[in-house]
Amino acid sequence: MANEDQIFGRLELLMGAETVERIGQKRVILFGVGGVGSWCAESLVRSGILHLTIVDSDCVCTSNINRQLMATTKTVGQPKVDVLKERLLSINPSTEITALQKVFNEETASEFELDSYDYIIDAIDSLKDKALLILMATRTKAKLFSSMGAALKLDSTRIKITEFWKVQGDPLARALRKKFKHLGEYPKRKFKCVYSDELISEGKDETACGTVAHITAIFGFMLASMVIQDNVLS
Repeated sequence: MANEDQIFGRLELLMGAETVERIGQKRVILFGVGGVGSWCAESLVRSGILHLTIVDSDCVCTSNINRQLMATTKTVGQPKVDVLKERLLSINPSTEITALQKVFNEETASEFELDSYDYIIDAIDSLKDKALLILMATRTKAKLFSSMGAALKLDSTRIKITEFWKVQGDPLARALRKKFKHLGEYPKRKFKCVYSDELISEGKDETACGTVAHITAIFGFMLASMVIQDNVLS
């Protein structure tokens, strides 16, 4: 049996006990636990987050296996949040994991009590729901970190973090800006994003969703890194 007291020993060597304790007090909600979100959740828990809510309405399907952390031939058909919760608790049984098999949209948005969190992480695919989450999250006291598009990317060296309005070369960010303009409503404050400026290969369908694990995982890890860095630097 693992000694739970030693789980974060290496973190304390790197960041100090006070920082690790501070990280453990933060409340995080993560929307979307697919190719990006699943790896983000794992990194958060392995980095000392003790209060995590994960939100996703989908069940594992065979096409998820190439890139989603909890997707295996044995978990096909099971709710993603339930399978992921089980894995996260196997890493640290002391973590408080709330698994919500729900969609975030106009009808359900008020159910999530966004003001009760320190960090809101957006790994949603749906443009409409993503835009709504960004608008609502930037009205709260929580810090928002968002993932732009990880599909049709292969070059991990092109993945970056920047403020949303400075993102270049990303179709999803471009679509979000158009959406905000159409709505006549914009985020209330700036927020950081993970994105890749890798150009879509010639002849590839921009609406296709071909993805590879090393890209989605890096996106997820970088989302988690922003939460951890924010506490190291505070």
